[in-house]
Amino acid sequence: MRDRHLHGILLLIVGVLAFSSGCIAGDAGQAQVKPGDTVKVHYTGTFENGTVFDSSTGGEPLGFTVGSGRVVPGFEAGVVGMRAGEAKTVHVPADQAYGPHREDLVFVADPADIPGGENLTAGDQVGITLASGQMLPGRVTGVSPGAVTIDANHRLAGEDLTFTVSLVEIR
Repeated sequence: MRDRHLHGILLLIVGVLAFSSGCIAGDAGQAQVKPGDTVKVHYTGTFENGTVFDSSTGGEPLGFTVGSGRVVPGFEAGVVGMRAGEAKTVHVPADQAYGPHREDLVFVADPADIPGGENLTAGDQVGITLASGQMLPGRVTGVSPGAVTIDANHRLAGEDLTFTVSLVEIR
């Protein structure tokens, strides 16, 4: 009887070890994000002071192909290596996000040269036509009698960003 009892305990131990090593091997075999994969993520983006500037929470996850350039380089790099269901925090310096704030993209214009220029206020969005004919979106940052200051930088240019990212799916 004692031998049967010991044999049963040994079988139980072997079963537990086999099961747990299978789970570990299963985790190791789970796909990790690599360039070329299409992924879906939920994210919340914050500035260094913790202020949220964007989030997919409560909406659809963001889908993109890693390496396509659809999202900023630092965000893409932070997703590489993640597994479905994993969450992490990704710190993205300005040069890996929207780049530095460029003074050469800040223009002062005569309001008379801008359609509707007499009614512009700070924060308004406008289009700037470059000498090449290319249209550049801009944001009015200042208005005075005879001058409108327009900033054509991305609104997040010059900012170090932090994202909490949760990988929903890898395809």
